[in-house]
Amino acid sequence: MSQASQSSIAVMLVDDQQIIRQGLKTLLDLEEDITIVGDADNGETALALLEQLDLVKQLPAVVLMDMRMPVMDGVAATGAIATRYPSIQVLVLTTFDDDDLIAQATAVGAKGYLLKDTPSEELAQAIRSVAKGYSQFGPGILEKMLTGQQSPDVEVPEGFDELTPREKDVLRLIGTGANNREIAEALFLSEGTVKNHVTRLLGRLRLRDRTQAALLAAQLSSKLTMDE
Repeated sequence: MSQASQSSIAVMLVDDQQIIRQGLKTLLDLEEDITIVGDADNGETALALLEQLDLVKQLPAVVLMDMRMPVMDGVAATGAIATRYPSIQVLVLTTFDDDDLIAQATAVGAKGYLLKDTPSEELAQAIRSVAKGYSQFGPGILEKMLTGQQSPDVEVPEGFDELTPREKDVLRLIGTGANNREIAEALFLSEGTVKNHVTRLLGRLRLRDRTQAALLAAQLSSKLTMDE
């Protein structure tokens, strides 16, 4: 177990395959701002390790969580972590893009869902984003989450009409899965300005996070057009 510096993001790896855990550790150790503080082969072992880390005040900021594991799977472990350690962000990293698994994982508190073929640089960036509280989903994952969500009679939430045209632009792009940097580039704004827009629109629409905003954006797609 390595010691995390104050400026680095402490990460724990949970996967039933040792070769996967070792490979992830090797790749992430190359990132100066990411430190692996432990690894576990199933959810039960992960929770036991978290108890130990909590005693020495070294809880990870992010847990990379596999889904299908023996003893305790990723869904059960994610739910337990969200309940016991709300400061920890769980980022799913799995082979399976199964609709039910995605829905179950996000329902119990996962902040993101990536597949194991995600390039290492994108995985590192996803860890950084999730550590800051942002949601992070791989290509095609958000679309699967939205399957069956759309309805011809979507109720427009209170506060929607109070959004500025620019805030609606931002909401629309959140619905595509874009992060703040990508939204900033698309709208020719600074990331700080985008962050302010996101904060305001979440507040006006009484949404908990970007995942809820993305789902709402998909439901209201016909009402969200880019500001010319």
